[in-house]
Amino acid sequence: MYGDTAAIRRLASRMAEQGSEIRRDADRLVSASDQVLWEGRAARAMRERMAERAVALRRTADEHDDAARALRHHADEVDRLQDLIREIAHRVRGMVEDARSRVADLAGRVADVVRAVAPDPVDELLSRFQPPPEGHLDWLRVPDRLPGAGR
Repeated sequence: MYGDTAAIRRLASRMAEQGSEIRRDADRLVSASDQVLWEGRAARAMRERMAERAVALRRTADEHDDAARALRHHADEVDRLQDLIREIAHRVRGMVEDARSRVADLAGRVADVVRAVAPDPVDELLSRFQPPPEGHLDWLRVPDRLPGAGR
């Protein structure tokens, strides 16, 4: 899960600040239009128009606040998912290490069992030995071919 939550939160703060600035601008607009000294139909029309503009500005400020809230929520969700990813990765890495250790252990035990049940190499050699005929001269070479049959 990618996302620089600090940058997202900074953007959310800027959005909230802009919303506040826009609200202040709306208040100043209404205040300035109320301070106009002239009276009459044109003055009333101007004040009504400025009040409408102030409502629109406040709506825009509310949208900035909504955007800031959405960005903060997004940053919170990114943080939550990054924490969850770290937690899952940590747990799975532990499981993998444990499994590798068990497999290595098993391989060592299998090798021990194979060594325990494998015949002795000398016994294998002796079991395949084909003796020369009785009294044959080849008997003199047998001690060189079979360990332990020394002269």
